[in-house]
Amino acid sequence: MELFVLIIGCGNIGSYFDEKKDNSLPCTHAGAYHLDQRFKIVACVEPDKLRREEFMRYWNVEFGFSTLNEIDISIFNFDIISICSPTKYHYQDLQIALEFHPKVIFCEKPMTTSLKDSQNIVYECKKRNILLAINYTRSWDPSVLQLKKDILSNKWGELRSMSGIYNKGVLNNGSHMLDLIYNIVKDIKLISVGKAVFDFFEDDPTVPVFLESASSVPIQLATAHARDYALFELQFIFSKGVLTMEEGGFTWRTRKVEPSQTFSGYNLLNKGIFNKGMYEQAMSLAVDNIYNAISYDEPLFKTGQDALRVQSLCEQIKTMALTNG
Repeated sequence: MELFVLIIGCGNIGSYFDEKKDNSLPCTHAGAYHLDQRFKIVACVEPDKLRREEFMRYWNVEFGFSTLNEIDISIFNFDIISICSPTKYHYQDLQIALEFHPKVIFCEKPMTTSLKDSQNIVYECKKRNILLAINYTRSWDPSVLQLKKDILSNKWGELRSMSGIYNKGVLNNGSHMLDLIYNIVKDIKLISVGKAVFDFFEDDPTVPVFLESASSVPIQLATAHARDYALFELQFIFSKGVLTMEEGGFTWRTRKVEPSQTFSGYNLLNKGIFNKGMYEQAMSLAVDNIYNAISYDEPLFKTGQDALRVQSLCEQIKTMALTNG
C-alpha cells in the first residue's frame, strides 16, 4: 500500500539537509519518505518560491503551494502530513492540517510554543481519530533502544546518575534531552534550576537544571552556548561502567571498570572505546513506524501525549529560571 504525503516546510529538517549531503541514510522527512518506496510525496507547502521549486525538482514532487490555504481539500487526500515549518507556525499549520483529516500528522518538535496550544492539538487529534507523532528522533535510535534493553537486563548494573550538556533553548534542544531521559527513567522530578542563558532564541533560554528520577537517580544538565558550537551529550554513570552519548548520538563512548595498576585494591575506569552510534537510522525507522501504525496498528514510538509531558517540564524549568532571575 502506497501512502500519500504532504510536507509543510521545505527547509533544513523538511528536506535541505539531505539535498546537501552524500550519505545514503536520510536525516529529513523528505529523504526518509523518498528512500522508503511505500510513500509518495504528493505535494509540499513552502512560502519561499525558489526553495519550493528546488524541493519539487529534487524530490520529483508534482504539486507545490505557498500556503496551506491554497490546497483544495475536496481534491487532495493525504495519508500523512509532515509539519516541518518553523516552530512559531506549528500551531496554525497543525490546526489547518486537522481539516484534511490525514491518518497521521508527523510534527517536528516542539509541537507548539505553548503548552495550552499543544494540549488543544492533542485533544483535537484524539477527537478526530488522527494519529500524532512528534519527532523526538532518538525515540527511534537503535542505540537508545538497545541501552534501554541493557538497563532492564542489568548489563551495566545500577544506574547511579546522569549528566548532560545542551544548548539552543530548553524547549528547542532541551526538550530533546528531557525526552531522551524520560525514555530511560520514565519519570522526572524538577529539583532546581540555574541562571537562564539566552544563547539563541529570545523567548527560549538555555537553563542549567538539576532533576531526579522516581527512584532518586540524580540528573544534572549543564549548558553550552549555541553561538560557539552545537553540543548535545549525555553521560550515564552505572555501577559497572560509564556510557557517554556524544555528537548527538552519532558516537558512543564505553568505559568499563578494571583494577588499578597503580593503587592496589582500587578499581578505575579504563580509557574506553568509541563506537559509531546508530542515530542516522532514526528517521528511516520513524517513517517505518508510521507506516506500520497506519497499516498494522503498531503503536507510535513518540506520541502527542509524550510530547506534552516533555513540554510541561520545559515550561516548569523556564518559569522557575525566569522567576529566579
